[in-house]
Amino acid sequence: MIKHKMINHKKFSLHSRGIKHKLYIAFYLMSILPILVCIYIFSNYILPKIGLKLGIIPTILIGIFIIVAGFYLIKEMFDRILLVVTEAKLIAAGDINRRIDNGQEDEIGDLGRALNQLTQRIRTNMEELKTYSEKCKTINFEINKHVLILSNLLQIGSLISHGDKLENILKLAVEKPRFLANSDVAYLFIREQGTNVFSPRAVDGINSGHFLQLKIDHSDKIFNRLIETNQSLILDKEHLLTGFSKTVFYEKFKFNNTLALPIYLKGKVMGILGIGNTEEILYKKEDIELLDLFSKQIAIAVENDILMQRVEKLEIKDALTGLYNDVFIRNRLEEEIKRAIIYRRPCAFLLFDIDNFQKFYQNFGLLQAEAILKKIASLIKDSFTEVDRVARVGDNEFAVVSPERNKRQAKEIAEEIRKKIDFAFSKERDVNRKLTVSGGVSENPLDGVNAEELITKAKELLNLAKRQGKNRIATFL
Repeated sequence: MIKHKMINHKKFSLHSRGIKHKLYIAFYLMSILPILVCIYIFSNYILPKIGLKLGIIPTILIGIFIIVAGFYLIKEMFDRILLVVTEAKLIAAGDINRRIDNGQEDEIGDLGRALNQLTQRIRTNMEELKTYSEKCKTINFEINKHVLILSNLLQIGSLISHGDKLENILKLAVEKPRFLANSDVAYLFIREQGTNVFSPRAVDGINSGHFLQLKIDHSDKIFNRLIETNQSLILDKEHLLTGFSKTVFYEKFKFNNTLALPIYLKGKVMGILGIGNTEEILYKKEDIELLDLFSKQIAIAVENDILMQRVEKLEIKDALTGLYNDVFIRNRLEEEIKRAIIYRRPCAFLLFDIDNFQKFYQNFGLLQAEAILKKIASLIKDSFTEVDRVARVGDNEFAVVSPERNKRQAKEIAEEIRKKIDFAFSKERDVNRKLTVSGGVSENPLDGVNAEELITKAKELLNLAKRQGKNRIATFL
């Protein structure tokens, strides 16, 4: 170590002595001129007086040579300094690919080599920064992709919490996983009730129409393990199908790679969610985890839909008006028809619709529209006895099951209700607030022998009343 330092110090001393000596030499050479002038004066004016004389021409030639040599030496040093300065400016301006060619062993040469080393380090750092930039871009892309997927999961969760339609939720839950692993297709198969067959429920991707014709069952060797043991199915460049199985799979699904996960409910596989790709790919652990999140949300959505259907069957009242709902009134009508047939008594069904309700809703908004529904529901309900059953069966439709009444009697009550509602809104100054109702009346067994037939007939009569000018009750076509 000490020897190395001594060698470097000796080399530095030799280099530093070069330019210093050159400057000394230049100074000495330049200082010879006044000395020669003094010698000239001395030899031509002083020495002759004492009898001595020297040749002037040799003296002048020697002086000129020394002066030119001095100027040349100074010019050579300044040219090299200017070269280094110029190159340094270009490097500072951003041209880091430049290199200073200065091979002499002196301080200027050392400066040039130092600048070359500096630019080389800058180039190396720039290349490293470029590499890091590419890595950061890749990481950023993955982060953004995951943020997008997680936001999609939140969106699906929001739809579930707001009780959106199951079809809309499943469609979204299949569209979003297709961004995983740059997949070409995402698919969802749901088990048919009471069978081991899985039918397509939703699919997303280019040229994926053939999926709608596919079926998967537990006898399928490729999907059997997934269905029977709730384990994921992975086919990629490390998990390969061979021979006949590979050919069959490609002919059926039109891709080579797939990642499929079971969707299970109460310990039983009720669906298969998967993504597919035609390019060579290796599925990562994070792809499996993210797809698993989508599969769990689908399971929650399906279970929530089942529960909502059960609740709807149990509920008999409309939340806004307090009247019975559509499910209840249909069941009640069916029961009353059966009773009427047994005892050979009439049973009437009345259907009312608020005229121009949608226009009222657009003009005055949701709150006032709901207030109108409550008011009209109250007017209808107050016109019937406890034996009758009044229901809200649509946005602005009301139905009544009226046992022991024939069509004539039911029409009389319907006309009273129509007039009552017409009068209730007749004092409104704004013509858009003057609401009326139209109605249709059907009777068992004259217009039908079951609930569906009576409801259909009442709707036809209601539409007739609308066509005839509204604010009227129709009983016969």
